[in-house]
Amino acid sequence: MSDPATVIPLPKPVLLPVEGSDEHFPVRRVYCVGRNYADHAIEMGHDPTREPPFFFQKNAENLLPAGSAFPYPPLSKDVHYEVECVLALKSGGTNIEAAQARDCIYGYAVGIDFTRRDLQGEAKKLGRPWEVAKAFEHSAPVSAIVPASRLGHPGEGRIWLEQNGKRVQDGDLNQMIWKVPEIIAELSKLFTLAPGDIIMTGTPAGVGAVSRGDCISCGIDGVATLSVEVA
Repeated sequence: MSDPATVIPLPKPVLLPVEGSDEHFPVRRVYCVGRNYADHAIEMGHDPTREPPFFFQKNAENLLPAGSAFPYPPLSKDVHYEVECVLALKSGGTNIEAAQARDCIYGYAVGIDFTRRDLQGEAKKLGRPWEVAKAFEHSAPVSAIVPASRLGHPGEGRIWLEQNGKRVQDGDLNQMIWKVPEIIAELSKLFTLAPGDIIMTGTPAGVGAVSRGDCISCGIDGVATLSVEVA
């Protein structure tokens, strides 16, 4: 049976490169975890000992593959970097047990959650959603995905970001409030996870503003690195 005709051309699929392979990872959805490192929660004025995990989303089209510049977005004068460990899922479901959660992971990457902080602040004051601050074009640069079959499942490892050669974020994956299996388990209570889903797992302390011309480098030791120029 042939594919049904469409009234407009089908959107191009969002594909991320896989490290060491000619194959690509097709993206379905992008989930993000808010304030998942204690020092960053404190930095943002919250108590990390009391808050359950919460989630928001970016669009698949917001992902910016490695090698591309990040265009400074309109309607903002305060765009912040946030380095994050990124998960790519090969399977999913609902109400996934934490003990089985790692079985869903295809691989890992490092990414940046660029945020229009001024627009986010306005949205918080008005009790409105954050989409304009988070889900804008090119707001999520991400490295090639490294398969877990090669890498394993890192529970610790230095996660860092440098701005123009100066290290401004420096943490460890073991500082996550909610660990990777717990993130997947909690997220699957709210959404039906599926192959192709991407999860950005939160950022350590040290977030700050970028300017046009900045060179941003980040990485997770033993996993991946990423460099982005702010254009």
